[in-house]
Amino acid sequence: MMIKNMLPVLLIVFLLSSCKEEKKEYVDRIYEKPEIIREASSAFLSPEESMKTFYLPEGYKVELVASEPMVDEPITMAWDGDGRMYVAEMNTYMQDVDGTGTNVPVSRIKLLTDTDGDGKMDKSTVFIDSLMLPRMILPLENELIVNETYSYDLWSYKDTDNDGVADTKERVYYNPDRRGGNLEHQQSGLIWNLDNWVYTTYNPIRFKFTKGKVVVDSLDNMPSGQWGLTQDDMGNMYYSSAGSENPAYGFQQPAVYGDYNPKGRLSEGFMEPWPVVGTPDVQGGPKRLRPDNTLNHFTGVAGQEIFRGHKLPPSTYGDLFIPEPVGRLIRRAKVKVENGKKVLYNAYDEAEFMASTDLNFRPTQAKTGPDGALYIVDMYRGIIQESNWTRKGSSLRPVIIRKELDKNIGKGRIYRIVHEDIKPDVKPELLSKTASELVPFLGHPNGWYRDTAQKLIILKDDASVVSELKEVVIDNASIWDNVFGTDKDLGIQRVHALWTLEGLGVVDKDIIQQKFKDEDPRVRLTAIRLSENFLRSGDTDILNDLETLSTDSSIEVVNQVALSLRYSKDEKATALLQAIGERSQDNEIITHGVTESLKKDDSKLEQLKQRISRRGLGDKKSILRGYDSYNQLCVTCHGSNLKGEAMEDGSLVAPSLIGSPRVMGDDTDLLSKILLNGLIGPVDGVEYGIMMPLNANDDQWIADVLSYARAMNDVGGVHKKVVRNARNNSEDREDYWTLEELENEKK
Repeated sequence: MMIKNMLPVLLIVFLLSSCKEEKKEYVDRIYEKPEIIREASSAFLSPEESMKTFYLPEGYKVELVASEPMVDEPITMAWDGDGRMYVAEMNTYMQDVDGTGTNVPVSRIKLLTDTDGDGKMDKSTVFIDSLMLPRMILPLENELIVNETYSYDLWSYKDTDNDGVADTKERVYYNPDRRGGNLEHQQSGLIWNLDNWVYTTYNPIRFKFTKGKVVVDSLDNMPSGQWGLTQDDMGNMYYSSAGSENPAYGFQQPAVYGDYNPKGRLSEGFMEPWPVVGTPDVQGGPKRLRPDNTLNHFTGVAGQEIFRGHKLPPSTYGDLFIPEPVGRLIRRAKVKVENGKKVLYNAYDEAEFMASTDLNFRPTQAKTGPDGALYIVDMYRGIIQESNWTRKGSSLRPVIIRKELDKNIGKGRIYRIVHEDIKPDVKPELLSKTASELVPFLGHPNGWYRDTAQKLIILKDDASVVSELKEVVIDNASIWDNVFGTDKDLGIQRVHALWTLEGLGVVDKDIIQQKFKDEDPRVRLTAIRLSENFLRSGDTDILNDLETLSTDSSIEVVNQVALSLRYSKDEKATALLQAIGERSQDNEIITHGVTESLKKDDSKLEQLKQRISRRGLGDKKSILRGYDSYNQLCVTCHGSNLKGEAMEDGSLVAPSLIGSPRVMGDDTDLLSKILLNGLIGPVDGVEYGIMMPLNANDDQWIADVLSYARAMNDVGGVHKKVVRNARNNSEDREDYWTLEELENEKK
């Protein structure tokens, strides 16, 4: 059946009205900033009272979607294909200044439904109860995938009798290891990427849900982050890290090609936030405050989102929204491509998209909604930092007690940001549609629809839709002329159709070669990525095509050629990479792609294996385990090269482990104690942030990490007995160590 004959009339009418709406010009005028209150009250406000404290650009407004008691301590959310909202709650998070009872498994996932379509949730059920601080949720077709804190496992929950409560539970991915570290350094994400792989932060692995099973793949040198993971239209993912005070990185290229963060990706002044209220409770203390007591540097960044909705002014599409819960604000960043490099700019001059004077406003997640609006999860609480940062002796603890922030628990709000001149979309109804009926939604103006339709078509695994998808890929202009009018974006639909075919196991060489010549560079780029299967098999025809594309008018297309050629071992591929490099010496993005691809199989892991090739088997195994653990936890502060993660001003988040006298020295007991209890104070004359204790991990885990760090300095490993003895000798200690204490202890 031709696609144009099966389009629902309602969809056509909606899309036409959407296009008419976007022709209007919208004024984006920022609010007048209030006089800064250095010490605002920390008293709880009702949702209605709190909404009066919000500052937004002219024309934007906030609507309440859900609040306590319907939601309690919400941390993240996701929608199924019919627009039902799953909300993960961390019900034991920082219930007092010491974090008492944090690890009691009583957290929940709620299922919220808007039964009358007014945009406000009016029905709530406890979908899953008795969880250990749920961190990641991914709705599939008729199930919810869930991950809990301290675990790598993925569980599938289903509601078979449709009462809003899960009644079946199945583990679909198992890892027997316990995830170490504190709450702030756990994984998050579980995002279904454009390439049909599901990614998380920290873990150097990805998942594919296909044909009723879960496929696991490992990646070397992929980016890692903390709370939050989002993607743009082409599948480039944006990471953030509160620990390294890094609001956005990893977005220059798809994660499969490795971690790459060129200088200048953040514009001058980007790291400086602009709150509208004093920030007394910042972990960095006075050095993180301006004279007016407001936050002077990003610190708690989390839950970022590339907005891809269609029901805010068109200028917001593709912007990055970054919640900063410590500063009680949300940054709107413009993503500009400059000579192939993506650079982030604050959309406003010394102001933020959204800011509040309510000290309990704690935005932890931003999301593009099915209705085309921007959603915000507000954990709405007093303490936002985990207990490792609120210990006795910390700069935070006295502020928390003085402001009574520890009393503010047990609430939470979910908002949506809309524009006064634009009506949000109606609820989606995708779950009951066939694969064929879902194909038109691959061209929907809302990225949420496109992503969800692609995911559902692949999960249905219906081969009968392949011919329709190929029709879209080859020529969708005539099919969609009567739907999108002058505002149509046919290229992005062809991109999704190509990836949907890939998800169904159809990678057609003839179509790919045809799409090498597509008028839209995004489609050409996608075809190049999909040609990698043929490059791996030594196909020389594809190499001839890529030679032509290596001089493409689009920098992004040329860079993709450079990135993809790493998968060919043919001498022509090497020669082609060298030629691209010679022509692109002045372009740092392409130069990086060429350099990395010329390494071919010379990965960091392979280099490490060569480095330790002469060691004993047990030592090798410990170092390789330590390599994995380091890249899941330590990398965000100490860097992938162990030389310290650099901030935009050139300073390091944490000291270098390469050449460190403590790492290289013979006193492995001292090293063990640092990891067990953490470290505070100057290191070699430089003040860094607090190094958190890692004593929640077992002795072998700590020994492995230390062995890896020492192996990278070409010295011997650490046995778990050393760690066990250090743990026993300091078992009564609750405070962080200082280097001065440790050194005096040895005298």
